[in-house]
Amino acid sequence: MAIVVAGVALRLPRLEMRPMHTDEAVHAVKFGNLLEEGTYQYDPHEYHGPALTYFTLPAAWLSGIGTYPELTETTLRIIPVLFGLSLILIILLVRKDLGWPGTTAAAFFTAISPAMVFYSRYYIMEILLVCFLGGIIFTGWRYYQTRAPGWALALGVSLGLLYATKETSIVFLGSMVVSLLIVAYLRGNSWQSMVQQISNTPRRHVLYIVLAALGVGALFYSSFFSYPRGVLDSIRTFQTYFSRGAGETNAHIQPWYYYLHILLFWKYAPGPFWSEAPIVILAGIGIIAAFRKKAPFTSGRLLLQFIALFTIIALIIFSVISYKTPWNLLGFHYGLIILAGAGVAYSFYILTKQWERITLAVVLILGSFFLLWQTYITNFEYSADARNPYVYGHTSTDIYTIVRYVEKVASVHPDGKAMYIEVIAPGGDYWPLPWYLRTYSTVGWWDRVDFESEPAPVILAKPGVEQDLLKLFYAVPPPGERDLYVPLFREYLELRPHVELRGYVKNDLWERVSNNPPTMN
Repeated sequence: MAIVVAGVALRLPRLEMRPMHTDEAVHAVKFGNLLEEGTYQYDPHEYHGPALTYFTLPAAWLSGIGTYPELTETTLRIIPVLFGLSLILIILLVRKDLGWPGTTAAAFFTAISPAMVFYSRYYIMEILLVCFLGGIIFTGWRYYQTRAPGWALALGVSLGLLYATKETSIVFLGSMVVSLLIVAYLRGNSWQSMVQQISNTPRRHVLYIVLAALGVGALFYSSFFSYPRGVLDSIRTFQTYFSRGAGETNAHIQPWYYYLHILLFWKYAPGPFWSEAPIVILAGIGIIAAFRKKAPFTSGRLLLQFIALFTIIALIIFSVISYKTPWNLLGFHYGLIILAGAGVAYSFYILTKQWERITLAVVLILGSFFLLWQTYITNFEYSADARNPYVYGHTSTDIYTIVRYVEKVASVHPDGKAMYIEVIAPGGDYWPLPWYLRTYSTVGWWDRVDFESEPAPVILAKPGVEQDLLKLFYAVPPPGERDLYVPLFREYLELRPHVELRGYVKNDLWERVSNNPPTMN
């Protein structure tokens, strides 16, 4: 219970403090459409699976929210918080196999891991993906032990939910299949004996697994049978993502050691360094223990061997894939955490002298405090700082200043929040502004300057279109019909690091604002 309380204490406070990442804002808009219109259509080219969107509905309903503008960061981010806490609890499914020391340590590291906590406060699908991945491993193990039909059904549901969450599920599924084959081979099973074991599985149990997996996946991708094409699109999408993974785009290309660099030692510019080396080192010990005959978890050796192989294979695959983002490490990092719990149990098992155990306990306590300190600064001091390895292409805190300027103009405009605002950004690179302008009812989104229409009283634009804007302001209108525009922002402001945004406002509005300038806190 204390571990769960620690997990809540690290995940729940101040969910609104970090600016919404572009991906979070995109998912929020997708959810807003579902909330208001009751429809969702899976896009095989972007945005990933529908699970996150549908799981957010209960949070909105319980909060009494029925429209997109009413949504808050807390309403959205509470969903990954809950799934992040579930990652702690599902470890209890294998407590008899890992033993209480190993289970407790694994749950504790899950609760305090900087990466796990950071992305448990992030409205993207990664934590859900890892939770369903853990569900497959642990329910699969329980079915292997008991052959109970309930666990077969739970395994099928976990498989379906994993598939409905994100396309990278195929990597994890492939890694698990290869790991199972290797574990069977290491146990001395021939191909014939493996086939025999599979054929001995009750057919109705196989049917439960298959039907549950297909049914859950189809339920989500078809938008609960309102969009059948989504099921086919969920298969077609792999062509898109295989192309990205092969590096056919220059975006997000990182070296092979990128994930190890983040987990072992990351330092960028002056400031603190990040490392989850205590977990990685203990995981290494856990891997050794998994393949030793003498260990304190004999009933869980097979499970640990599988997790060890899965973790290594998934790490290798994700390292080989050119397309990399930091949240992709969570799947194999969860494996490292489970193995770290086994490493703690094994270390106390092989160290029999009292002074050795006391020394180990002191080292573990110091390592835990180190992880806790990192978790605190990761989530509450450097939550939008590029020096944080888990911050990736993140929205600048300047977004709050941008919003305050717009709010100040709206407060003096006759139409208030119905005031027309134009956002002009080539390539549609204006995110996450759709989230931050969600309470404004009249916003135009453009990738170029429209010379055929009258300019809005407030314009937010990228620097690259400034010359066209000047032409629109002063060259297109006839003499005597030109409105004077002045800069809306009094300082340099960014959407993201090195992505500047500029503002323009009609002079008469700005004169009213100038009598009561916005406070920049």
